[in-house]
Amino acid sequence: MVGGGIAGSALAAALAGSGYEVLLLERQTVYRDKVRGEVVNCWGVVELRRLGLERALLDAGGTFVNRFVGFDETVDPETARENALHLDEMLPGIPGVLDVGHPEACEALATAAENAGATVVRGVGEVNVTGGPNPSVRYELDDMEYEVPCRIVVGADGRMSTVRRQLDIALTQTSPNSLGGGMLVEDLHDWPVNVTSIGTEDDLLYFVFPRDGARARLYILHGVDQKGRFSGPTRQADFLKAFQFRCIPGSEMFASATPSQSCAFYPMNDASAATPIAPGAVLVGDAAGWSDPVVGQGLSIALRDARSVWEVLRSHSSWTPEAFEAYAAERAVRMHRIRISGSVRTTMQMTFTPDGRARRKAYAKAMQADPLLAGSRMATFKGPDRVPAESFDPSVIKRLFALQ
Repeated sequence: MVGGGIAGSALAAALAGSGYEVLLLERQTVYRDKVRGEVVNCWGVVELRRLGLERALLDAGGTFVNRFVGFDETVDPETARENALHLDEMLPGIPGVLDVGHPEACEALATAAENAGATVVRGVGEVNVTGGPNPSVRYELDDMEYEVPCRIVVGADGRMSTVRRQLDIALTQTSPNSLGGGMLVEDLHDWPVNVTSIGTEDDLLYFVFPRDGARARLYILHGVDQKGRFSGPTRQADFLKAFQFRCIPGSEMFASATPSQSCAFYPMNDASAATPIAPGAVLVGDAAGWSDPVVGQGLSIALRDARSVWEVLRSHSSWTPEAFEAYAAERAVRMHRIRISGSVRTTMQMTFTPDGRARRKAYAKAMQADPLLAGSRMATFKGPDRVPAESFDPSVIKRLFALQ
């Protein structure tokens, strides 16, 4: 297993718990706080439970959030509260979305893998993989080189995947739709810990993902033409000042929050690997391609990948590419639908014009009356396979974009 992030560590923990011999290689010795996904949506919680790892993330500080309130410039705050989505009613038995720190989640899952019997090696240097009928992994650690034969190599090493590159699997990326940045804050005492929020005001799209202890991860997205808007020595202060949105009641609370040092912006785009499978190897998580983070599906995708590959390995005695064809086919459909959801959110909430505001207001009404029009949005909570497939049809998306 190359890569000890969410997908790699979750899969390692599940496989080791099933009695398989697992070697998990991770470059970092300590998981650092970066601007990464920190929400496991409702359908991802289902995957987490199937993997038997829900308790690990709760013990790592995970918080269930059961309300979504869309404070936005197109609606007054009371109406936004009245129209709140009940996240604890999205899927049977699922109490909401799970907000959890990314480094804490990785640490918890890697520890779970080790406790289950996996060999976890951190601080590895260069890694070289060989696929085919006799897979192997060669890696550097403390100026020593090790080579390990294996039945299969799992590439879980993120967007810049070494495994994907060495297996000559092509990656296609779209141009950035926007630039997004995040920052962890503390001392945010007045924000309800059970409420998440997404909305648009002027030329910014914001996200609030709360956690226990008066903490929250705040995100801001803006157009690619504003690169560098939040940069330099005052970026944290500028970020919190921008977060005092008029549409959020009591938004002055953000001015008194304590920011972390990590505040950075990255391009928001999609990417797709030509295939997640090769002789002697399989890709999971971002290594296999990712969706635009604007819809916050990264952790749920990673957990579905881990659970799917875990089930393939348990149910097939021969781990040939053919055994993973169903996983590859399901993932292709899943990612296609999630990318459509991302396109809808970007178009609806990042068209910073009067027409865009009118369409967003019409969309809020239409979703309540038409399940097909609501499907691409509800898929981000329920999962892309738990809403009508017709919701992703081009004709339906065309209807959405024509709303006024």
